[in-house]
Amino acid sequence: METANQIMSLGTFQVLKLPLGFIRVLQWLFAIFAFATCGGYSGQLRVSVDCINKSDSNLSIGINFAYPFRLNRVEFDVPMCEGRRQERLYLIGDFSSSAEFFVTIAVFSFLYSLLATVVYIFFQNKYRENNRGPLIDFIVTVVFSFMWLVSSSAWAKGLSDVKAATDPDEVVLLMSACKVQTNKCSSVYGPRWSGLNTSVVFGYLNFVLWAGNIWFVFKETGWHKEGAARYPASSSEKQTTAFNQQVYNQGTFDQSGGAFTGTGDFAQSEYSQVGNYGGPISYTNQ
Repeated sequence: METANQIMSLGTFQVLKLPLGFIRVLQWLFAIFAFATCGGYSGQLRVSVDCINKSDSNLSIGINFAYPFRLNRVEFDVPMCEGRRQERLYLIGDFSSSAEFFVTIAVFSFLYSLLATVVYIFFQNKYRENNRGPLIDFIVTVVFSFMWLVSSSAWAKGLSDVKAATDPDEVVLLMSACKVQTNKCSSVYGPRWSGLNTSVVFGYLNFVLWAGNIWFVFKETGWHKEGAARYPASSSEKQTTAFNQQVYNQGTFDQSGGAFTGTGDFAQSEYSQVGNYGGPISYTNQ
């Protein structure tokens, strides 16, 4: 309990009440939901083949598939309605690229959101020490916003293709026994898509969260007036400013000295002129 209190005292948990920190926590949670609903999915469809010879029939053929949806590797055996002969078939399509891309973005998003939250809480002073931390945070937020949009759109298209490839009415068309009119082929039930549909929804919700957080991260950078007021000029900028001020003051002093010297020369010249002019005046009086 004492250790927990020490950790709480060291961290600045007030940042979680601000939009910047609160949205990071939501991003962390929604990323978990996104890759869990997609990466943890497994489905099953079941079809039946009713042959003329009932002994050759199979009324419950189960076909299982799961993430990453390499359906062309999913095999199943079906009767050919020719004695005891069976044929081995495979589903059509490989949709692993869009699914794995979506899960990869979700995992990296989860890791970065967790890291950013820890930095906000325990290293707030280091984060705001200069403009580098907020600037990196801003760039990463923009990149993840774009990647969430791309990955969610790609996975939505991939999911529609998975649904088409695992439709029981389409699967029975692959069976040679079902091409004979005397045999009856039908679907028993199809896969449940609620989990994968939820993953697409969480993908777009993550895009909304990351895109909305761009503004709050931007306010922390030096590009925004609030951030610019927080970060003082760097040491090199201070040295340059001081040097320019010194040069300016020195030039002003030289100009003032020159003006003073010029005034003295002018007084001396005037004095000499008056002295020279006084000679003739005294001569006339004499």
